[in-house]
Amino acid sequence: MKRVAVLTSGGDAPGMNAAIRAVVRAGIAKGWEMYGVRLGYKGLIEGRISQLGMRDVGGIMQRGGTVLGSARCLEFKTKDGQIQGIRSLNQHGIEGLVVIGGNGSQTGANALRSLGYPVVGVASTIDNDLYGSDITIGVDTALNIALEAIDRLKTTASSHQRAFLLEVMGRDCGYLALMSGIAGGAEMVVIPEVDIEPEEVVETIWHAYESGKAHAIIVVAEGAKYNAAKLAAYCEEHEERLGFKVRTTQLGHVQRGGTPGAFDRILATRLGAAAIDQLESGEAGVLMGWVNNKATPTPLDEVVSKKKPLDMKLYELARILDR
Repeated sequence: MKRVAVLTSGGDAPGMNAAIRAVVRAGIAKGWEMYGVRLGYKGLIEGRISQLGMRDVGGIMQRGGTVLGSARCLEFKTKDGQIQGIRSLNQHGIEGLVVIGGNGSQTGANALRSLGYPVVGVASTIDNDLYGSDITIGVDTALNIALEAIDRLKTTASSHQRAFLLEVMGRDCGYLALMSGIAGGAEMVVIPEVDIEPEEVVETIWHAYESGKAHAIIVVAEGAKYNAAKLAAYCEEHEERLGFKVRTTQLGHVQRGGTPGAFDRILATRLGAAAIDQLESGEAGVLMGWVNNKATPTPLDEVVSKKKPLDMKLYELARILDR
């Protein structure tokens, strides 16, 4: 190969810039010309492609988000859109593509693969729900942000004898809620994988009050059947028997921003460099993920067709520890 491009797609994750840097510099080290695609698949269709040098990716490791940008693109879900994307790459003489992102991004990468284009994915999503990677870029930083929020809320909750519903990201996967709940000593974790009725939350808060605790922290994944807003409304209806006043905090996109931690920078660097090695080997059409403590390729068609399950033993552990 002589020319390779990199793009970021979907929700941004702390560490994406470290991955971009690794892809570009590892490619240049092999004597290749490296290019960046702006605004994800939207920019690919529109031909927003420009060459990147060593200095263009200097000083970006510590920055959150993605310097290449990301955007939704319904057009790329169509065959015509995908063909146009390949045409844009061909017009620039680009022979391979690295796609940094999560499920939706790798679905797009797999579509390009099915059309015969050499593409390698890099596992990046704070939800940690991507098949083919034990942990993905951005998870560790997002988890630590959630944990810091729990620690801070415990302080104010104890001062005022209150319960807090803390909503964290996790549309279809409760990993962030579960792990931050365990690490933060939450009284309860509410996740999409387990149906929990509002009355169970009320009973948990009441039990915390009756047992003499100074606070109660309930961590709720945004994709749970009953999100924080619905649970807050139910708690308000039953406020008299709760003991604690209930407040709600929604972290939202706070978890995506900020400075990536050391783990995410190193993980992103290793996976980005591994993606370049994979393209050089001629074995494209895979996702580079972190499996058994090493960068490991998994076929993209397998990645997009299989679902990564949540370890329910950890959920049972959370139930034991929150008593």
